[in-house]
Amino acid sequence: MRSNTAPCPRIVIAGAGAIGCFVGGVLAHAGHSVSFLGRPRILDRLRSEGLRISDYAGLDVTLAAHTLDLHETPEVLAHADVILVCVKSKATADIAVQIAAHARPDAIVVSLQNGMGHADTLRRSLPTYDIRPAMVPFNVVPMENGRFHRSTSGDIVIGSGPHALGQTLSVAGLRVTQSNEIEAIQWGKFLLNLNNAPNALSGLTLHAQLLDRAWRRVMADQMTEALRVLRAHGCQIKPTTDVPVGLVPFILRLPTPIFIRVAAKMLTIDPQAKTSMAHDLWAGRKTEIDAFQGRIIAMGREKSIPTPWADALMSAVKAAEQNGASVHSPEILRR
Repeated sequence: MRSNTAPCPRIVIAGAGAIGCFVGGVLAHAGHSVSFLGRPRILDRLRSEGLRISDYAGLDVTLAAHTLDLHETPEVLAHADVILVCVKSKATADIAVQIAAHARPDAIVVSLQNGMGHADTLRRSLPTYDIRPAMVPFNVVPMENGRFHRSTSGDIVIGSGPHALGQTLSVAGLRVTQSNEIEAIQWGKFLLNLNNAPNALSGLTLHAQLLDRAWRRVMADQMTEALRVLRAHGCQIKPTTDVPVGLVPFILRLPTPIFIRVAAKMLTIDPQAKTSMAHDLWAGRKTEIDAFQGRIIAMGREKSIPTPWADALMSAVKAAEQNGASVHSPEILRR
């Protein structure tokens, strides 16, 4: 950024999807200068309907269309002090090229993306930039009339660095902290994101899925499998909750009445919440399955560790992408 004392850095949301629109909307409502770089599919809705941001805790704010700075071309990156990268995994390399072509060399680039390794992808094209990996713990549901609804809780964590960026980005309704253990924190979120695929295939809300013991067993079995792979690679994992990651599969396998009592915090989510992969799959869009189950499969092969759960979920999601989404049962996935 140009100055440590700059009161209001110019922020560009690179990827105006669900997370980008929600985070950008909260920052803009708090008085930050925010520009949105995205595709016509979403920007056209914002131009006609404005941007409404809401959440499970009662936040409900609408930003009028005429107040939004919307862009479909990357030239807007030239004005950014901070670039919040919110594109899907497969678009990371492309947005890195656009940042290299248009952004100032002192711009800070923060990856607010699901999955692992996106900061490394950005660094390959932007070796001299301040690149910050981050972990976004909450889900955002795209709804009708330009509304983006945060349906789960948690604070964003970004990698440590200069300029007190976490403090700068923290506003009412959005807390951002910095950590020296960001990779371990990302791995903790990665394990939770492995449930994106089962949730998408189940057709259930997250709340309903968590109340179904058969689906919880799927979650537990694939998490156990993934932990075996990650530990074989020496990955440090920091949980995003107070529960040690190794204990989560045990808790998920508990009978439902006991689970409800033990895992009350896990069930404190919007009753209509679904994962982003569920929304993509049922809308006929490509998912980020390669960044999650695909990564576990690849890492398992490197250590000669079988990954039957990741294989089964990967195959089911890929088939649904090609043939159309349909409701699966846990029993089908266990075959």
